[in-house]
Amino acid sequence: MEQEEAVAQPDVESQLTYRIERPVYDEDFIRTKLLHQKEHSTTLRQRLAQKLRCSPGKAKAAALRFLPILTWLPAYPVREYLFSDVVSGLSTGVVQLPQGLAYAMLAAVPPVYGLYSSFYPVMLYTFFGTSRHISIGTFAVISLMIGGVAVREAPDSMFYVASANGTNASAAAAAVLDVAARDARRVQVAVVLTTLVGIIQFVLGILRFGFVAIYLTEPLVRGFTTAAAVHVVVSQLKYLLGVKTQRFSGPLSVIYSVKAVLSDITSTNVSTLILGLICIVFLYAVKDMNERFKKKLPIPIPGEIIVVIVSTGISFGMSLSSGYRVDVVGTIPTGLLPPALPEFSLLPSLITDSFAVAIVGFSMGISLSKIFALKHGYSVDGNQELIALGLCNFVSSFFQTFAITCSMSRSLVQESTGGKTQIAGLLSSLVVLLVVVAIGFVFEPLPQTALASIIMVNLVGMFKQFRDIPALWRTSKIELAIWLVAFVASVLLGLDYGLLVAVTFALLTVIYRTQSPKSAVMGHVPGTALYCDVDEFEEAAEYEGIKIFHSNSSIYFANSDLYVKALMEKTGVDPERLQAARKAQKKRRDKANGAGQNPPHKMCVKFNKEGVTHEVLADVAAEDEQRNGRLEERLEEALVSEPPGAVHSVVLDWTSVCFVDSVGAKAVKQVIREHAAVDVQVVIAGCNRSVLSELDTLQFFTKDVTPAMLFPTVHDAVLSCQHSRRAAQASTSEAASCTDDT
Repeated sequence: MEQEEAVAQPDVESQLTYRIERPVYDEDFIRTKLLHQKEHSTTLRQRLAQKLRCSPGKAKAAALRFLPILTWLPAYPVREYLFSDVVSGLSTGVVQLPQGLAYAMLAAVPPVYGLYSSFYPVMLYTFFGTSRHISIGTFAVISLMIGGVAVREAPDSMFYVASANGTNASAAAAAVLDVAARDARRVQVAVVLTTLVGIIQFVLGILRFGFVAIYLTEPLVRGFTTAAAVHVVVSQLKYLLGVKTQRFSGPLSVIYSVKAVLSDITSTNVSTLILGLICIVFLYAVKDMNERFKKKLPIPIPGEIIVVIVSTGISFGMSLSSGYRVDVVGTIPTGLLPPALPEFSLLPSLITDSFAVAIVGFSMGISLSKIFALKHGYSVDGNQELIALGLCNFVSSFFQTFAITCSMSRSLVQESTGGKTQIAGLLSSLVVLLVVVAIGFVFEPLPQTALASIIMVNLVGMFKQFRDIPALWRTSKIELAIWLVAFVASVLLGLDYGLLVAVTFALLTVIYRTQSPKSAVMGHVPGTALYCDVDEFEEAAEYEGIKIFHSNSSIYFANSDLYVKALMEKTGVDPERLQAARKAQKKRRDKANGAGQNPPHKMCVKFNKEGVTHEVLADVAAEDEQRNGRLEERLEEALVSEPPGAVHSVVLDWTSVCFVDSVGAKAVKQVIREHAAVDVQVVIAGCNRSVLSELDTLQFFTKDVTPAMLFPTVHDAVLSCQHSRRAAQASTSEAASCTDDT
């Protein structure tokens, strides 16, 4: 029986100590004596029937999952939560109103559609969402993506019509833009895109695909949103300056937009620029005050609504639209539109864009949801969030809305003003409804430059994400590369192609990491059962003749060759070279024996006065020489196969291996066979049960590679290798003594 002992070295007498004494386990012993598989008596049909069987408990659980409001509304503590939710809802609604108007400009649709998108989805999310604090509605990044698609599918060039005053010769020169027809077409594009986004999100939620958000890592999302902020700011320059330029979309649209604005900068409307700059300075000052005194202010100062009200009043009183040619919001219809079917003929050209919008929208929502859930001690369901967003987008699209997600700035307002549940979100949507059905016409003189200033200042937080670059440089170069690729690709190629490039690059970094894992030779820390990198820790010491190889990666087709190469480099055991050295040594020995072989002695018995012949002595000497030659041959073989300090055992530490495919399994089997050919034993340690199941499926175990070569821990493997080596040495010594006796 081998003995394993692990005793922690206590610094104080009260430190816990554990001691273990047991046989050395290998996988063969574990399978036959220690563990036994449970017998599953139920068939697949029975398990499926049990899964699909309906009961009152299952029906109730399904209803609670689909309508999370039923889990908290019946127990809603009115006295504790209602006042906070009312204050939060009114505050968020005041912010939601100007943002809805502003982000409609990003979506390339009339401002009133931003108000519709700030009412229907918010109301629906109250019933289906699992987060208590995020504010659903319009968001800059999503609105910009929608605007890019709308401009691509309905460019200005499609809607120029001949002026009624132009002659036939000058008809082309007198063509004017039919703004009403263009806006109507862009609304159709945005609505159909939203319908598709809702369907995709809902289906992904039903299929339990909430995990797709994990492919959008934090550096990727932050680089992507920073690039989106660049797109948004560039798109608002023309409104801030009051110049008339074409809106671009697709690759290099940022460069084209900046070039167009700069080429027409001489026609800047000074009144528009001054008003916009004043709004920007005021909004930035208010945001800075809210941040500095957030603990002292009962609610944040509503800078956006102040800008909207004051700039609307100034525009109306001074007739900025007619007297100073300042662009204003224009007509805002009163009341809600009746439901209507989307223009489904546009579907084929929008499928790719809808996937991009759906994934980005969900990733933004689930990221903020998890942040607030962690802060306030509850959980959110990613799959239900997909279903909720899908329903919000799909149902609302029949009422002429564009795609939505949660807004970072509004969510912070809703949470910081004391919001406890989505009752606050419901109240904020009612504030927007009041404006739509009653007082929407009041905001018709609102200057577009004021909305542009609101958008720009709200993006300050996103531009602060540039601070990630030095931090990532210090912590993770790979994550910095993901951030930069997401940013550069999204700025230059557009948000849709940029997101695709960023996700592809992020996945390639995973492959790179698995192809270039960190490998090490492990050594034992005396007095413990710990094994650490001998190059990193001075306490770690190798066992004589045993190499413990560790690699922090799984073994599969992409890295199996690299794994084998790293194994040979770290352990110093190259079976192919050892085989070649043995063959060369054997050839030299055979050649030497053939050249120096003496002719056989003749037996001629002659007696002299001493009574013994010289011929007999010669034969005895030849016999002694032959015996010594055999001993020297064994010694040479030993020196070739085992020079001083040579390796007789290699332990593959698989504690970090999560999976092995068929290519990886074949590579490892080949390693075991090649090492066995040069008398080096290879064993595997720390293999988890799921990987063992994969090895069984891959028919890894044969007569050459048996379960007895697998051990549950590295220490088990080391003790077994030591025992095997001692047994082999004892057998060799016994054979040598028998030869000497002979």
